[in-house]
Amino acid sequence: MLPRRPERLKLFDYLGPYPYFLTFCTDWKHKAFVDAACVDIVSTQISRAAVCERFALVAYCYMPDHLHLLVNGEHPNSDCRAFITRSKQLSGFHYQRVFGRRLWQRYGYEHVVRTEEGVLSVARYILENPLRAQLTFDVRKYPFIGSSVYSVDEILDALPWSPPRNRSR
Repeated sequence: MLPRRPERLKLFDYLGPYPYFLTFCTDWKHKAFVDAACVDIVSTQISRAAVCERFALVAYCYMPDHLHLLVNGEHPNSDCRAFITRSKQLSGFHYQRVFGRRLWQRYGYEHVVRTEEGVLSVARYILENPLRAQLTFDVRKYPFIGSSVYSVDEILDALPWSPPRNRSR
């Protein structure tokens, strides 16, 4: 069964200095992110896309079959849709070249982070995913989390966040 396309906000253009919580699932939920070589290839290309599209990688967590990102536009022309497209194209191309299979499902999920939610609180939620999934007992020891903006300790010191009930934006 193929996932249906999640809806985007109708009156929001996804341009500018806004934070976004993104989730990309692997094709057929295969467990791509279980070894460092794979994560390194994909994270290099995600970072490359972030630089090209002027986004900061506030938090990331590579789970076995999906990726959580918290990105923040750093320029009035930062385009979240362009970042999503470029990051999935670059990482998918390089992954397929090395591992011989498709990486991503066609669609992903995005949530525009509201001011009252707090970027660091959302970052903490992302970094604690391996703990909730019982992949580790100590988030600091999980090898596939991080940030290009904050230390893991700064993020984990933030107040907890609860995701909205409705996964649509």
